[in-house]
Amino acid sequence: IKTHFGDLNRIKRLVKTLGMVNSTPDFTQHPAVINGFSELMAEIFGPDNGIGVRSAVGMFLPLNIPVEIEAVFELK
Repeated sequence: IKTHFGDLNRIKRLVKTLGMVNSTPDFTQHPAVINGFSELMAEIFGPDNGIGVRSAVGMFLPLNIPVEIEAVFELK
């Protein structure tokens, strides 16, 4: 995120997170996997600006990567 924006201070808040978890059909704990990202964003941007709306889903991801995060940020 810092590499893309150059400076984390340019970010006002996290608007939306889509967490995609590479999983088998019987796995149901997708939200628990994405909690780490949500907790990190809250730690960096604070509880008011670091937590936006969130979806966590299971699927088969390319190249067998474990997790993919799509995030939308509002800039200052």
